[in-house]
Amino acid sequence: MPKIIQMFFYWTGVNWFMAGGVCCQTNVHTVSQTAPSPGISLIHTLPHEAEISSVSSTDSSSGPSNYSRNVQTKSGPLKDVHVPTRLMENFLEIASDNTKKDIETYGFLGASLKDDIFYITSLIIPKQESTSNSCQALQEEEMFAILHEQSLFPIGWIHTHPSQSCFMSSIDLHTQYSYQVMVPEAIGIVMAPTDTSRAYGIFQLSDGGKKILKDCPEKGFHLHKEPVDGSPLYGDCSNVYINSCLRLEIFDLR
Repeated sequence: MPKIIQMFFYWTGVNWFMAGGVCCQTNVHTVSQTAPSPGISLIHTLPHEAEISSVSSTDSSSGPSNYSRNVQTKSGPLKDVHVPTRLMENFLEIASDNTKKDIETYGFLGASLKDDIFYITSLIIPKQESTSNSCQALQEEEMFAILHEQSLFPIGWIHTHPSQSCFMSSIDLHTQYSYQVMVPEAIGIVMAPTDTSRAYGIFQLSDGGKKILKDCPEKGFHLHKEPVDGSPLYGDCSNVYINSCLRLEIFDLR
């Protein structure tokens, strides 16, 4: 396979696809080293025919009591977050072997910031330990080395619920809090391929949810009390858009 970016990344696959009449590219790499390397321009100039669509909550018959269809925030307007069209499909393909074994898969999302908009351009699959209802990233410094060398922001995470419904568990909420502390716009994507009512969700903690998680010392699976302002702990994002003209770089560190 031809090398790319000096000695640090190697091509393992290139997928071309058509989205909204625009030819887009997904690059898949394995990473043998995490030393700094020259950056890559990952944001394409948007042509007139590019498709950008907002993400609305998927209708479902019911949901957790601590969930809302739209997160409301009082901490000021959040920047928009653009998600590549192929992100979730590519991630499910990567996770397919684990999903068949009823094991969760975890991915880390990196984004560029341009004109006050976050563009997700990198999906990083770290070394990890997973079970049927949990996943834990290992050697996280490798993920942040990639963010640093490409000047990206930690804009959130994505993981599968192989045999569960589409929701955020108490452990997921704590993970989501750690991301929103770093970047308020950080999102958590849950992929639930066996949930017939909702295949995925793109979530954020509410202001009240962040206060509850900040003060929660519990670990493992546990219940959280309701925010004092009566708001849900988390809900669907209102600032996320699917963008057909973003190039996605996938780095598999496993």
